[in-house]
Amino acid sequence: MEWYFALILGIEVIISYFVGNISFARIISKHKHGDITKVGSGNPGSTNMLRIYGAKTGFLTLFLDIIKGVIPSLMGFLTFYYTMGNSWQLIGLYSCGLATVVGHMFPVVYKFKGGKGVATTLGVFAVADPLIMLIVFAGAFVYVLFFEYVSVASLLIVTAMSIVEVYKIPDDATSGVALAIRLLIFVMFTLVWFAHRANIQRLLVGKENKANLKKSLKKILKQEKKERKQEKKAGHKQQKAIKKSQKKTRKMEAKELRKLKKSQKRELRAKKRTPNPLNRE
Repeated sequence: MEWYFALILGIEVIISYFVGNISFARIISKHKHGDITKVGSGNPGSTNMLRIYGAKTGFLTLFLDIIKGVIPSLMGFLTFYYTMGNSWQLIGLYSCGLATVVGHMFPVVYKFKGGKGVATTLGVFAVADPLIMLIVFAGAFVYVLFFEYVSVASLLIVTAMSIVEVYKIPDDATSGVALAIRLLIFVMFTLVWFAHRANIQRLLVGKENKANLKKSLKKILKQEKKERKQEKKAGHKQQKAIKKSQKKTRKMEAKELRKLKKSQKRELRAKKRTPNPLNRE
């Protein structure tokens, strides 16, 4: 690996770390005049956002955190796309991806108090293998829908993707490069598990918090139905008001027309009563 590629990768890793510092949970909760770190579990992540602000806000936070993992990983991948082998593309991908996850979990701008890094890690794996990532994510979503343990689903999805990606390392990779890729994936996997240590303890004693996704989704559907009814009702009211206004306008026009006709009749009568000076002569 040439020194300038190492320099470029180093710069990208630093950029990726600071991209990871962007806390969408904090930004969104602040926009809603709150502070996600002071409510619920205190974790600035999508699960806590879902519990506190509802499914829409939770899914928005999840989506943005995944994108946060996608962009730096894609940047690292594309750096070596045309210049180095397939295995070096993965070095770029996972180096920038890991840096983003570290930035999310230990952000310097928030005194190293960040989230658990699951969504950002999913973004990294989405770049590595989007199809398998989508399948595993769908399976995890179904699990949460029925069993309601987001922490278990998070650990399962990260573990599954880590195993898949370790076994998918290209055959043309040298032993050193293959080891580096495995280490990057293992560190990312370990960090996520370490961040969930309190969740694991609560799971073991049966006190882990649940996320009722069905209830949240039903609430969204109910709210949307209510909004549609209100819009329909408002539309009917508006149409009624327009018809009333048109009727009133027609009445006023008819009244004005009657006044005009009366005025014209009075003018004609006045003309008939006035004698013609020519006739007198």
